Amino acid sequence: MARKTGFEPVFDKDSKVLILGSFPSVKSREIQFYYGNKQNRFWRTVCGYFGESIPETVEDKKAFLYRRKIALWDIVVSCEIQGSADATVKNAKIADLSKIIQKANLRKILLNGTLAYNLFLENYRDLDVPYEKLPSTSPANPRFDHRVWEKAFDEIFKD
Repeated sequence: MARKTGFEPVFDKDSKVLILGSFPSVKSREIQFYYGNKQNRFWRTVCGYFGESIPETVEDKKAFLYRRKIALWDIVVSCEIQGSADATVKNAKIADLSKIIQKANLRKILLNGTLAYNLFLENYRDLDVPYEKLPSTSPANPRFDHRVWEKAFDEIFKD
């Protein structure tokens, strides 16, 4: 199985929250940016929280993330994977979160789904930044609840 590589993180010094997914889907890898599957609820949920429409281009999505002080990355930076299923991730290389933590003033890390959460705990359990597991925005997750995401955002963005 060929090794696949994810994307560079999107963040700056003003990022308040880091949203960590697991690894880019096939569709995301095709467009070379996060949450490229239109059925994934990520952009709809995050943009909807701020009352904005979903940006069309990668550059506009990056601009949205910077403007809203959201850092975005995946816990797995490279791995062997079949299709898009988290269950098939093998030989994962884990993200070096210090790249972001040392530069941004994060209030919280939000983990998008079970694999991201489990790998985070295995590697960063003792990190001095609060973290929370959220229901995966993947279309494969029938138990997604946008209210859980909204509550997590309220804790970060409602000053």
